[in-house]
Amino acid sequence: MAAGVTFTTVDARLTNGLQVLVRPVHSAPVATCWIWYRVGSRNELPGQTGISHWVEHMMFKGTAAFPRGSIMRLVNKNGGNLNGFTAHDYTAYFETLPADRLDLGLRIEADRMANSVFDPDEVESERTVIISERQGGENSPQFLLHEEVTALAFRAHPYRHQVIGWKEDLQRITRDELWTHYRTYYGPHNAVLVIVGDVEVDALLARVEQLFGALPPGDAPAPVRAVEPPQTGERRVIVRQPGTARYLEVAFHVPQARHPDDLALLALEAILSGASPMSISGGATATHRSARLYRALVETELAVRAHCNYSVSIDPGLFTFSVTLRDGRQLEEVERVLWDEIRRLQDTAVSADEWNKAQKQTRAQYAYALEGVTNQAFWLGIMEMVYGDHRRFDRLLDDLMTVTPADVQRVAQTYLTPNNRTVGWFEPTEHANGATDV
Repeated sequence: MAAGVTFTTVDARLTNGLQVLVRPVHSAPVATCWIWYRVGSRNELPGQTGISHWVEHMMFKGTAAFPRGSIMRLVNKNGGNLNGFTAHDYTAYFETLPADRLDLGLRIEADRMANSVFDPDEVESERTVIISERQGGENSPQFLLHEEVTALAFRAHPYRHQVIGWKEDLQRITRDELWTHYRTYYGPHNAVLVIVGDVEVDALLARVEQLFGALPPGDAPAPVRAVEPPQTGERRVIVRQPGTARYLEVAFHVPQARHPDDLALLALEAILSGASPMSISGGATATHRSARLYRALVETELAVRAHCNYSVSIDPGLFTFSVTLRDGRQLEEVERVLWDEIRRLQDTAVSADEWNKAQKQTRAQYAYALEGVTNQAFWLGIMEMVYGDHRRFDRLLDDLMTVTPADVQRVAQTYLTPNNRTVGWFEPTEHANGATDV
């Protein structure tokens, strides 16, 4: 925890299995209510890809108590904001409101947990919306390349498909399948309620019991049994589609978030790409200019953008490099420079000056994460979903400060290897000047 800042989080559980985390923060008369479900694209079966994201959409479509369109209208009318999202490992909804209006968010979430309608006409309407969203992604070279790289990197695990799902599945999924998915995963037995803000804990817990306590639990969902086999050789894919730039993506398999190397991988990302923003709204964005990838690829005018990403995940995931090439530069050249930069880190220890700069950036991003109750609830939820321990967020900065340059060099040597990489190239078939590759 940052110096001079102390928070206490109450961890309670209702008899129906709902976990409730409450963190009083009295710095402003604001509170946020989040509901996290332990379901995402990771839990989807072949033929049903995208079903979790679709259910998320349907739960905005209303109930008998909150008809279609009323949820957003009521939250906005009461001076709040709301959203929802689906990821590989979880689904979340939130409402941030004036503290004296928090009960509205609680009532919305308790009601749609049990009473979402899934009207057949709304299902068909949303099918069109989601397929359109999918087609919009297909117009992005970065989306197409990332989808191909991910599908090639993973052979067995459901992380291989995108959260939006395959269009062929979206065209086929039925209302009954959506309803079954909803009843299986979106109940108190599979959820965590996170509340942060200007609240009185005992009164709030009593109200949570009143609203959520009678909701029936479902059966425990089936565990995800797929295990990705080790990669034993480099894999490559070239995507040729209309576009105006060349793109490079390289993905390396890395362990799950609960692995001891997790902290060192976070620090590796900071050295190569700058400390990642930790605010739900983005945080500081200028830190990358001092990072290695920026200096090696952007300052040298090989690329217009270069970064890496380590996304924490329940199961083993990927450490990914993404580069947007400058016009006229070739993929072979940029890939060689990227690999040279990786080898330099593997062969030569990070200097004290560079290490101190990365730690300073990390402290700044953590400070952004503590700004506002919405950010804090976001991170408490992420830590509970992925690590199974919301308390990790309060320890995160101190834990990151225990990582050493030797740890970073070791994980680079261990995971960023040729046999563990999947390389994707995007070659545009049409350029900005209208020329066509042959």
